Amino acid sequence: MPSRSHSEAAFAKASALMPGGVSSPVRAFKAVGGTPPFIKSARGCEITDIDGNIYTDYVGSYGPMIVGHAHDCVISGITKAAGRGTSYGAPSEGEIKLAERITGALPSVEMVRFVNSGTEATMSAIRLARAATGRSLIVKCIGCYHGHSDGLLVEAGSGALTLGTPSSPGVPAQITSATLSVHYNDLAAAKEAFEKYPGQIAAFCVEPVAGNMGLVVPAEGYLQGLRDLCDQHGALLLFDEVMTGFRVAWGGAQVRYNVRPDLTCLGKIIGGGLPVGAYGGSKHLMEKVAPAGPVYQAGTLSGNPLAMAAGIETLDLLKEPAAYEQLERATARLEAGLRDAATRGNIPLAINRVGSMICPFFVRNPGDAVTNYAQAVACDTDRFAKFFNAMLDGGIYLPPSQFEAWFISLAHDDAAIDRTIFVAEKALATL
Repeated sequence: MPSRSHSEAAFAKASALMPGGVSSPVRAFKAVGGTPPFIKSARGCEITDIDGNIYTDYVGSYGPMIVGHAHDCVISGITKAAGRGTSYGAPSEGEIKLAERITGALPSVEMVRFVNSGTEATMSAIRLARAATGRSLIVKCIGCYHGHSDGLLVEAGSGALTLGTPSSPGVPAQITSATLSVHYNDLAAAKEAFEKYPGQIAAFCVEPVAGNMGLVVPAEGYLQGLRDLCDQHGALLLFDEVMTGFRVAWGGAQVRYNVRPDLTCLGKIIGGGLPVGAYGGSKHLMEKVAPAGPVYQAGTLSGNPLAMAAGIETLDLLKEPAAYEQLERATARLEAGLRDAATRGNIPLAINRVGSMICPFFVRNPGDAVTNYAQAVACDTDRFAKFFNAMLDGGIYLPPSQFEAWFISLAHDDAAIDRTIFVAEKALATL
């Protein structure tokens, strides 16, 4: 087992200064045990901790690092931008350039507003949806995560026939009572929600590919069915593509599945690893946002010039015709290797994949599938924790939860994928 003594000391110090020692909960390794490595540097598909251990990285900052860490073009763009100043609180041409790339790639987005996080993007888009429709209720899917704004922190299992209850202390029930929850991939439940609350639902908010209960793939016809329901009931369809935008295709899941939402939320990749978010839609909708219209939203650091520069460079690299073919090929190679290793080890494993997102689920029985939250949480999380730690000891850095997707980058070459499969086969054999 590699030494992580410096990380252990750093974590002890951090725990005295920050809640749980981290700036975001999953980083604390509560789901898998042990001490999180503290990272000092990253390059390509590898990260290095403060003890000098090198890992092949499948976290990728939870999605943004699709071209690899510290890509020369991205670093050059950020460096040049920083030399011109790190924040203006005023418009810059970088915002125009990145907006042109986004609107050119997403058919549903004619105008875009930049913000600073995915949470801010979804919160703002929902406000716009309510204003545009004059309605209050929002429908979301159980297990889909749309940030930590109060109205979206709803208990899983609240169901379509009851209004939401808070899933976190500090969230007033009056706020979550305007949120309905249904299972992902369940069109009948979505239909029931619309029928129970006619004329009251402003928007159906969904991750088109669910990436926060592990990775769950939309069933055939599901997304189009949501589009049809929203049209039938006068509601807006909101795609949270913070994770999938420019990840599963050029233009995101809405392009891959050919379903056009009314509003789209973006983040992660469009900032090239820097803090960013955005929401967009038709000109008709977006011109309701201040200062063009009455729907208020503002942010001191929105459209930050460094984030714009990083996003521009990242999207320009992804627009190369071979980029998504390479990502698809590398991830398919990993999927095949993991399936073979699980079969040889006689380990029940369900593997979901869309483009360069993948998630192996440690299911209870051979042949089990994961198509919604209930099936995801029924998986063997103890077995995942053992697998995770065996992979970490073997130099492979995975998301520290069964319920997070893995991300592949353009920097993951055949050697990195094959090394991962080799370590996975040994890890699975220990289970």
